[in-house]
Formats: sequence, structure tokens, C-alpha cells
Amino acid sequence: MKIKDKVVVVTGAASGIGRGLCYRFAAEHPKGIVVSDYNGEGAAKVAADIGGLAVTADVGKEADIQKLVAAAVEKYGPVDLFCSNAGIPAAGGAEAQNEIWQRCWDIHVMAHVYAARAVLPSMIERGGGYLLQTGSAGGLLTTLGQAPYAVSKHAAVAFAEWLSITHARQGIKVSCLCPFGVISGMLPEDAEGVGKLILKTAITPEQCADYVVAALEKEAFLILPHPEILEYFKARAVNHERWLAHMRKEQERYIG
Repeated sequence: MKIKDKVVVVTGAASGIGRGLCYRFAAEHPKGIVVSDYNGEGAAKVAADIGGLAVTADVGKEADIQKLVAAAVEKYGPVDLFCSNAGIPAAGGAEAQNEIWQRCWDIHVMAHVYAARAVLPSMIERGGGYLLQTGSAGGLLTTLGQAPYAVSKHAAVAFAEWLSITHARQGIKVSCLCPFGVISGMLPEDAEGVGKLILKTAITPEQCADYVVAALEKEAFLILPHPEILEYFKARAVNHERWLAHMRKEQERYIG
């Protein structure tokens, strides 16, 4: 897919990867970009910079996703590319509060479900459309110290795979963005612990966005801005026991 003349929606767009995507997409001369975030003020700033439409939305609420898509259609026409990008960090394990687990599920999984419900009927009727869903390297591997995040991101990858398999014959393209470290509010430049490890190979949102645009043109399913993640993913598949042993050592080293 080329972004030129397309209608694009990006969630989690006030900062980080989402903001990077909006600025990069704008350089491709789309028909319109809808900049959505829970942070309405931040979304409005990005939209003003690129001449897009800002829509405040909590993607964990289906009614907000429906309103977001309706606003996009009213302003620009049917959505060609919906980028489900919003995400939140979530530390802890089994002991993490139910509210944290539920919020991760809502933001990292159900938001993708709600988006698919909102745009797929029109896309299928028109014979094509694109869903870009932000997973995480943690969704392919794991995330030390953040069980709610890791588990929900695994589910996000699984749903993206299912959509790609199920709707391919109807002209629907799906990509799953699985970056490792991207400098943002979720990974500040002064991060400690595991964050310090991730920072060693971290990229900027702009670099991530460049990679995404190139991958969308190839219509690749897995978008891996960090090539080493593919090697780790292969190693996990080839010898799961050895991979688990390695990750236990990393757990002791960085978490304790």
C-alpha cells in the first residue's frame, strides 16, 4: 500500500510511535489523516502541524472507536488504513491489580477488535483495506517484569494473524508492527533496569515510521524495525527450553 491519496486513522497519535507515523504519513500526501488519542490536546497539536483531523478517543471503549471512524468518514470518506497503535505500560505479574490487567486487555486487544468491527464491513464491501496493528517484540517473545503488557501483546499478535488469514480473500491486508525499543514516554532516555537494556538498540519514532512506510509498500505482515528480534523469535521456536533458560538468566540479571 502507498499512503498517497489514502484516508488514514492513527490511534495513540499524540506521542511516540503514533506521532511519528502521523508526521511520516503526512509526507506521503494522503487524502486525510485522523489523529486520535486519549490526550486530546496532544492530538490537536499533531493534527494542526500536519493539517489533519484531531479526535479525542479512549480506544478501550467501543463507542469511542465508532465515533472516531464516523468522524473520519464524515471528514475524508471511507477509511483505507486504520492504525491501531495506542498502548500502555503495565508492570507486575499475577499480583497486578485486576484493573491493570483489564486496562491492558482493553487497550492492546479489544481496541483492535473494535477497530476491525468498525472498518471491516466498508473495506470488504469496497474490496480492500488495510489494518496496521501495533503489537510489540514483547508480543513475539515476552517482556520482563510486565506480565499484563506481555500477555495482552501476545493476544494482539494472535488477533492480527487471525485477521490476515481470515480476510485475505476479501482484499484485506494486515500488518503487525512489533518494535523492540522506541524512544517515547514508555521508554524514556533515562530508563533504568530492563529499560536500560532496551535503550542499547532503541530507535526514534521517526526511524520506526520510516520502516513502517517501507514495510506497508511491501505489504509485509510482520514489521520488525529491529532485525535482531526475528533472530530471537527463530531461536525461541527452534529450542524453546534453551530460550526460556536464557530469559530466566536475563530476569535475574535485570529484575532479580
